[in-house]
This record gives sequence, C-alpha cells and structure tokens, in this order.
Amino acid sequence: MNYRRLGKSGLKVSALSLGGWTTFGDSVADHRLARDILVKAYDNGINFFDIANVYARGEAEKLMGSVLRLFPRHTLVISSKAFWPMSDDVNDRGLSRKHLFESVHASLRRIGTDYLDLFFCHRWDAETPLEETVRALDALVHQGKILYWGTSEWTGAQIQAALDLCERYNLVKPQVEQPLYNLIARRKVEEDVLPVTEKNGLGLVVWSPLASGLLTGKYDDALPGDSRLARLEVLRDQWYKAESVAAIRELKAVADDLGVTRAQLALAWTLRQPGVSSAITGATRPAQLDETLKAIDITLDSDTLARMDAIMAPVAQ
Repeated sequence: MNYRRLGKSGLKVSALSLGGWTTFGDSVADHRLARDILVKAYDNGINFFDIANVYARGEAEKLMGSVLRLFPRHTLVISSKAFWPMSDDVNDRGLSRKHLFESVHASLRRIGTDYLDLFFCHRWDAETPLEETVRALDALVHQGKILYWGTSEWTGAQIQAALDLCERYNLVKPQVEQPLYNLIARRKVEEDVLPVTEKNGLGLVVWSPLASGLLTGKYDDALPGDSRLARLEVLRDQWYKAESVAAIRELKAVADDLGVTRAQLALAWTLRQPGVSSAITGATRPAQLDETLKAIDITLDSDTLARMDAIMAPVAQ
C-alpha cells in the first residue's frame, strides 16, 4: 500500500480507502460479510475508512465501527460527516452549531471511538452562517472530538470563503475536500475545486472513482435489474448514458494493452491526478478488493493518458 499526506497536513492516508455508502449502507452486506471485507482491507494496508451519519441512518457507522474496534485505534483513519436530515426534527440537519455538536457525539457513540480523525461538512448549508459552522468545527477540534475537518461537494468559492474566515479569526482551517471525481465526472474538480485546494494545501479524497461500477465495463451490454445502478435511480440517471457506455467500451483496448482490467485502469488514472490523496472505493465481497488493490502498482505513461483523454473527454461532465 502507498500512503500519501492529506494535503499539507502531517496525516497520512492509504492511497485507496474503503467507504461505507452503498456497501454498508443498504441490505446487501450483513455483519459477517462486512467483517470479512473490512478485515481484508485492513490486512492489505488500507487505513482510511470513510463513513457518514446518514448512511442507513447511522447503521453503517454501527456496522463498520463494530469491526474497526478489532484494530488498534492509532492505525486507523476514521471519518464521518454531517449535513443531511437524520430525522424529521427541524434542527436535526444542516451545519448549525447544534447539529454539528450533536452529530459528532452521536457518530462517536455509534462507531465506538473517542475521536474522529476526519469530519466532513457533507454539503454546503445556505441556511447557516458560515462563521457559525467554522467556529463550531474549531471548537470540536479543540475539544479533541475531531482532529481535522473538511468539506464534501463544496465549490471552490465556498472552500475559499471558509479558509478566509478561518484566517481572519485564527480558527482551525479545513484540510480536505471530498468531491465526486472520476474519468467521467471531471470538470467541477479540475476547473473549480482543484485550483483552490492546491493553492491552499488541501488534500482531495475522492468518491465514486468507478462511477458506481460503470467504468468497470460490467454494464457494456445491459443493465441488470439487480445491479446498483438499476436499484438507485439517482445513480442511473447520472451515469448510465449511451455515449458514456460506448466510450467505456473503447477503454477496453487501452486496458488490454496494459494487461489490466478497466476498473484497475480507472483507479490508476484517478490516483495519478494532481491533489488526490486517496480514492474511496467500495466492495460488496472480499474478492473485489483483490482487483482493486492491484491498481496501486499500475504506471500510466503520457501516451496512455493521452489515449484515455481522447476517448473520455467527449463524455466528461
């Protein structure tokens, strides 16, 4: 496993990390399967495990936490997030001081840990003053409940505004952004987010590097009714487009020339991009990790990258 600094911080995260959104956030994974996947990930050097309170309304935190407790805490980088509603209560959502404090404490209880290494503002909150949010996060850092904080799916301007407020009031600054980023979803990160994060030394831990499995090529011919894309309409509408599927078919020749799978090729591309500290992957069975982990050792030269860009640029979002 390769380990990379999280931006300019002293924290090091595994280049590949394991997330719990659609893996441990629905009925696919039972406790025994989750344990097998998490143990295999840990045994192969993955130290960064990404969760959120909203994944299955806290059940993903409980499930992953029950397994992560098997490992020495100092060897783990555990994250969680807050923003999305956790109940029908008017205050049980957003990035207010109240919701952030209550969310962190609830996540700590569910995961079974004394602190979170990373804590993300899961989206931008237009209803809460940004100063209230960053002051609350600063307080949580000073209390030792979280060690670093970051953002997820914020624009470059929003990240810069948070950095400016922290600078003005001498508050702990965000250290990481978690954006959607892959061979298809590129423009927001490359044109808007990356210029801000690179200038200010924030790391990127990117989610959905395989576009919910589309970049693996398993949907080349059809969309099985029991697949994740078929079950989740929001993912299907975002990724499953004829032009994207056609482009991904063309990637097979590139992967074949390197002797790798398209999943490995897509992950290697993501890890090659500037500013990326870690790519958050998922697994529904331990064997999937065997293929995923091999992506770390793949080297992409300039000619290969140019071929990939020529194929994928026309369908990039």
